[in-house]
Amino acid sequence: MAHRNRRAFPRGSFPPCLIHRVDGIFRPEAAGPGRFSKASRRACPNREKVAAREMASRRRLTGEICLADEFILETHGLTKEFAGFFAVRDVALKVRRGSIHALIGPNGAGKTTCFNLLTKFLKPSAGQILYKGQDITAMAPADVARLGLVRSFQISAVFPHLTALENVRVALQRQHGSSFDFWRSKSVLDRFNGRAMELLSDVGLSEFANTPAVEMPYGRKRALEIATTLALDPEMMLLDEPMAGMGHEDIDKIAALIKRISAKHTILMVEHNLSVVANLSDIITVLTRGQVLAQGNYAELSKDERVKEAYLGAGHA
Repeated sequence: MAHRNRRAFPRGSFPPCLIHRVDGIFRPEAAGPGRFSKASRRACPNREKVAAREMASRRRLTGEICLADEFILETHGLTKEFAGFFAVRDVALKVRRGSIHALIGPNGAGKTTCFNLLTKFLKPSAGQILYKGQDITAMAPADVARLGLVRSFQISAVFPHLTALENVRVALQRQHGSSFDFWRSKSVLDRFNGRAMELLSDVGLSEFANTPAVEMPYGRKRALEIATTLALDPEMMLLDEPMAGMGHEDIDKIAALIKRISAKHTILMVEHNLSVVANLSDIITVLTRGQVLAQGNYAELSKDERVKEAYLGAGHA
């Protein structure tokens, strides 16, 4: 698109791309540019996500290209300091929309801390986080999740004494703004069953629908966690060591599942299993001592002497 003088466009009639870059997602609301009022958020909890998708659709129809279209998640100078110790320092990360991006590094490299910063479980000491072009640095975790950025954890995080179907249904209730439907009749909750069964089928758990999570094999629990994450309708999923504690058979199943869901979702994952990383990842970022050491595809990084030294030590590089 040819360069245009910004002054030629009054406020509210900027090209959509420029509005997105300046204000995140432009929404002409009384609450101010780029924001919804509290009342409108309560009335339609998914309204921000719908507005973001409509904006992206308009940009595609008009042939406009933004950095936010190419990179769904970016960080600039991301830093976290704990009493003088830098767990993450000056991290610049760009995750391309529709990719599987792996974040790897030796123990203590800052990978999980980085995840906690991205999903707002930790507050950055410095730096900026952009999601779909919108600055989310100061947002609360729940607000970030509503925008479509959702994570899993190293340890399986499901309700152990609920069935697989009930676990997914809980996530669907939250997604549809029905968090307090626990106290209503069973018939009200049953309206989520159809979609819950679809999600269980997507992750290969149809036969476990009525099985309590506590009775499921570990690999199946991880698949259930992915199903509950998908129930939140994320555009981007952050998977924290999805293969942790699994045997070879379960690893193959979860790897195939991640590959399948990547057709519709951008994925950023922390993973120690390098064979999984090699088979799944489009791009890899290597962290060491809280800083980015290298970035590229697996073929490139496997030949990088700095990466070998970080994993094996100078004597083996």
